[in-house]
Amino acid sequence: MSTAITGIVNYEDFVRVHGVLLASSGLPQLLHRKLFQKLTAETFDGGNYFQVEPVEDGRQRRLVLTADILHKDSDVFLVDHAWTFRLSDAYKQLQEVPGLVERMASLMCVDTDLNSEGEEPGDEDDAKISATEVVESEFCRVKEEGIHSVRWLELEDLEIDDAMLLSLDLPSKFPHLLALSLRGNKLENSEIVLKVVTQFKSLRALWLNYNPLLKTGENYLEDQILLSCPDLELYNSHFTPKYSEWALGFCAGLYDKDNPGVSGQSDHWLQNVTSLDLSNRCIQNLITKAFSPVEMLMLSYLNLRGNPLNENSVDELLKHLRGFINLTALEVDIPGPLGDNAIDIIEALPTLSLLNGVNTSKIMESEKIIVDSSLKPRFSELNTGLSLTDRVINAMWLYLMTYRLADEEKIDETSVWYVMDELGSALRHSDDANFRVSPFLYMPDGTLESAVSYSILWPTKKAQKGDECTRDYLFGIGEERLRSARLTAWFHTPQKYFIKEYEKYSMNLHCIRFSPEPETLHATSSLLHTDRSVLQVYTDIPQVEELLKRPEFAITTEPKNADIIWTSEQVDEEMKKAVGINDQQYINQFPFEACLVMKHHLAETIQKAHGAPQWLQPTYNLETHLTQLIGDYYTRERDGVNNLWILKPWNMARTIDTTVTQNLSAIIRLMETGPKICQKYIEHPALFRGKKFDLRYIVLVRSINPLELFLTDVFWVRLANNTYSLEQHSLFEYETHFTVMVST
Repeated sequence: MSTAITGIVNYEDFVRVHGVLLASSGLPQLLHRKLFQKLTAETFDGGNYFQVEPVEDGRQRRLVLTADILHKDSDVFLVDHAWTFRLSDAYKQLQEVPGLVERMASLMCVDTDLNSEGEEPGDEDDAKISATEVVESEFCRVKEEGIHSVRWLELEDLEIDDAMLLSLDLPSKFPHLLALSLRGNKLENSEIVLKVVTQFKSLRALWLNYNPLLKTGENYLEDQILLSCPDLELYNSHFTPKYSEWALGFCAGLYDKDNPGVSGQSDHWLQNVTSLDLSNRCIQNLITKAFSPVEMLMLSYLNLRGNPLNENSVDELLKHLRGFINLTALEVDIPGPLGDNAIDIIEALPTLSLLNGVNTSKIMESEKIIVDSSLKPRFSELNTGLSLTDRVINAMWLYLMTYRLADEEKIDETSVWYVMDELGSALRHSDDANFRVSPFLYMPDGTLESAVSYSILWPTKKAQKGDECTRDYLFGIGEERLRSARLTAWFHTPQKYFIKEYEKYSMNLHCIRFSPEPETLHATSSLLHTDRSVLQVYTDIPQVEELLKRPEFAITTEPKNADIIWTSEQVDEEMKKAVGINDQQYINQFPFEACLVMKHHLAETIQKAHGAPQWLQPTYNLETHLTQLIGDYYTRERDGVNNLWILKPWNMARTIDTTVTQNLSAIIRLMETGPKICQKYIEHPALFRGKKFDLRYIVLVRSINPLELFLTDVFWVRLANNTYSLEQHSLFEYETHFTVMVST
């Protein structure tokens, strides 16, 4: 008989108590003793080795090694947990725990636009004077150096309104402008803007982004500007149909304020361009005289992301790009204008060594159709109308990690979520990570009650001073478990691909038509024996044995002697033979009943039989159809329709681990707590006095063929406790959206 450990006295005790945790963490055995030493001494020495740095304009942080070197598996570091909670408690804790929401907002970089709230902005007169000063300063150059000295004018974020634009008299002062930027001002009147900008007959680039006049969505202004400015090649950062060598030179970094180029001059500088970023330029036609192998013989890197290129066919584009004999690196949407398959693109462009940042030889080896190593990270939207709490709720799915508590007797029904401290949360993702992190419960008294949660961090590769420290957010998860789709939780993945997969899936479902068999009526026979003797019942369920008191039934302890077997055990063919059960006995189970009693199988059964009936909300098994769900989500987002979803575990009841959310990252991350279905939430349900309700009936299925159903005349009405609401905070209120109330 083993002696229970009441405390961790030495390293051997530590290993004995934490053996399972050490094995599941993946920490190399050579670091176990060092972990024990740091846990017992509460040594948090990460600050001596690492530094947190802001990136992405303060929207994200990264972790950089400041020590000279760390070899693989050479050390282990403790990372504290800044916030630990159950999901249902998240909103309440952020509101009630002092300082928590402020710390989380800072850690998740969702307070960056609030840090300067105390600064007093200048008044309108100051802004007008500033704009006037800029113009006058540039006009002085014209007077001193000549009328061609100012060809590029930037008047951005200067509070310029319609009246001021007229008063600045730009066309008479700078008649030969090539580029004019009025971004971020207060221009509202299209006619006034037209009157000013159409006087610049040599204009090649015009930026009016972030002005109120563009919020109307009308094309009138753009059409009139393009008509009146015959040489305009860039409008609001997009290429116009008239783009030529100048626009390409601008994107190649050849032209800017200090070197705007000279109108009418041949742009032979393009011949020396090796790198060209044309991403998100709204280019319709790529096959032009300007963009040609003759003009850009040395081009080796090309970025075409975010362009429709809808005036060119796939074959035309691939043929044109083959002419760039030095092109070795290409970035393009897949699926997109060059086709749906990365392998086809590589085979058509044999000079490529990198496609979307991935080595082409690796793509061919893995036979991946969709590839991308340059995914842009997701950032939570800095909506000034949201409270700090709501900002954190929206952003937290980019930072959360999870575990579930268990002991020898049971596993916890609900998962624990946590956010690592500032050091741990600065670890960004890499498919080729140099560090690994894992949760670890330290039990100093040898019991689960004494557990303190940490994360442990250790190098899995050699890292040197200045290197960024990264981890794999989906460690151990490959493509067979939808790795690329799951990265959508943290990154902007190709929407076109997911929408296309969803559309194919949806079309297939809508092609299915249910053909019911002709209805035939069958007389229901009684189970009672003709001699009216009692029915023998075998059960291993105490409640049945205790409450079954009707005189028609009697309890037997032998299954082979029973007329009715009501058991919690799985009755299969092997058990039937062993116990002596025959086909004449009634059993409270049907073969393959999982197709009805487990949620994912039920959805699949309905979809196979009915396709997409109106009475079934769109439903996805996230283990097999996450890609299609993401496509459905993106489609709804594009179309501006409701995107509220409910996630349910396959095989749990009483709304355990069930969540309502409209956050795509949340939907994907919740897969980590167990297999789930994701179903479109009924956002406008029938209500009883303003509250959700359901009616629960008990149905007895006695036979499938012929179908015999018995419905009890006793049923239950269940009501939610709170008035129904779709407010964001209500999604965390169990008593608002669910009707199963648990007594305490």
